[in-house]
Amino acid sequence: MFRLVCLLVTSVMLLNMVTVEHAHANIHSSAVTLFNNVNGYTLNESGELVRFNQIMFQADRIIAMGESLPTPEDITVIDGQGHTLLPGLIDAHGHLLGLGQNLLEIDLRGTTSQQDAINRVQQFVAQAPLSTTSSTNQWLVGGGWNQVLWDKQAFPSKASLDKILPNRPVVLSRIDSHAIWVNSVALTLAGIDANTSSPAGGEIVKDASGQPTGILIDNAMGLVEKLIPAANDAQLTQQLQAASAHLLSVGVTAMHDAGIPASVYDFYQRQAATDGLDVRVYAMLSATEPNLPALLAKGHINDLQGMLSIRSVKAYGDGALGSRGAALLAPYSDDTDNHGLLVTPQEQLPSLFRQVLGADFQLNFHAIGDRANRLALQQFAKTFAVFPENTQRHRIEHAQVIAVEDIPLFKEYGIIPSMQPTHATSDMNMAEDRIGATRLQGAYAWQTFLQQGSRIAFGSDFPVELANPFHGLHAAVTRQNALNQPANGWVSEQRVTLTQALRGFTLDAAYAGFQDADIGSLAVGKKADFILIDRDIFAIQPAMIRDTQVLQTWVNGQQRF
Repeated sequence: MFRLVCLLVTSVMLLNMVTVEHAHANIHSSAVTLFNNVNGYTLNESGELVRFNQIMFQADRIIAMGESLPTPEDITVIDGQGHTLLPGLIDAHGHLLGLGQNLLEIDLRGTTSQQDAINRVQQFVAQAPLSTTSSTNQWLVGGGWNQVLWDKQAFPSKASLDKILPNRPVVLSRIDSHAIWVNSVALTLAGIDANTSSPAGGEIVKDASGQPTGILIDNAMGLVEKLIPAANDAQLTQQLQAASAHLLSVGVTAMHDAGIPASVYDFYQRQAATDGLDVRVYAMLSATEPNLPALLAKGHINDLQGMLSIRSVKAYGDGALGSRGAALLAPYSDDTDNHGLLVTPQEQLPSLFRQVLGADFQLNFHAIGDRANRLALQQFAKTFAVFPENTQRHRIEHAQVIAVEDIPLFKEYGIIPSMQPTHATSDMNMAEDRIGATRLQGAYAWQTFLQQGSRIAFGSDFPVELANPFHGLHAAVTRQNALNQPANGWVSEQRVTLTQALRGFTLDAAYAGFQDADIGSLAVGKKADFILIDRDIFAIQPAMIRDTQVLQTWVNGQQRF
């Protein structure tokens, strides 16, 4: 502890020497703001914790940090009242407009049974005007159900929806967005019946008599989802505003949007041009976008305020563990005839990787199962040999279940594991059932990655999980759920320290988006993105981190919450 204190004091002293000199040279007489009397924490470029009690910025850039800063005459001074100040938190994997939809449509998160979910649907329909229930006046859309947490742990059926909504198509996404629950009207509109075959990389779940049950998994979801009319600009704006307001309220100042179509690519640029983005968006083009070649040809997109960056592609390897769609090298422990699904066929990977890397874009590959992770790692290595000029900061999204012998390849190839701490605490009730104890050694293996020198980009995968990053910090440090169970943490050897967790949600998340020169930590010259919170998370019991409340959120030197 003494060594850490000395390090912190030394770091602050050095920071003062540099920033005070910089302040004398660059502070002008207008538009300068000083936050005084704060309990400030940030990370230096080595990931070490640094403390300060004052931060000064002009317009959108930090111009000084430390203690007892010299101040110009014309300055706005804000008393932080001793509150803890942190860099703005970055969610490295989420779905921005999906969160907006989730906030505006039926939310089935936390339901305890199929009947409980049906009751929630009925309540929503009874309370909401028809025109606000989905992207059209006809389709009813929602999600968040998780049958693993229900009393019978069985997939729901179309029959229960048919009883309450016999004439209106209903589409309800599973919490991981890798399965949907639909009614008979939706199946009929999609032309799905007993004679319909499951598409490659997907499954139309059928009962013993061969009839569709109303559950569609992975690529089969598109048979119905393609019928839902796309949201117009007004609806997209409503979703964006709802999601942004929520993220700012929980301290998220930047997020990585994991897979957008061309319509959202255009929408985000229009929003950026009119200052319509309140949260920084690092957007990944969807590899399934038909116009992907044309979008890649346009090159990287970066707006002048740093609110929008598009220079990456999200590709899809497999499904999710909860729906047994994650692609495994060996069969599921609880379904011995099932290896999961490859959403993108293996034979298409070489051309996809060459297309993206050859266009000088980052490739972020969704891989949950150990087979999908291995295929991605192998294909990255092969493609790097073809494009040696583009080998840096590529990512595997989720990196959830990995053969232990494959983990070192992330470091060897420079692949960033983009991981979500709350996935572990949500999955812990079923993960061992799905893959067994042996494969669990390479699952949700945060500390193993960190010990080998990998940089982890942490996120939440909202709206699959709740967007609150303090839930992620808590899960990363404790390996416990909201009830602080199990007592010693699940697979506790993979817990990380709070400093490591904060780095995953700040500096390394920024690094994973090529934004670490501007955001991810607080330093002179960087953007003034920071939050004030109601407690010192470094001085409390880890169990209390989850309930942290955000008091203020600042982006680009402007208070947004």
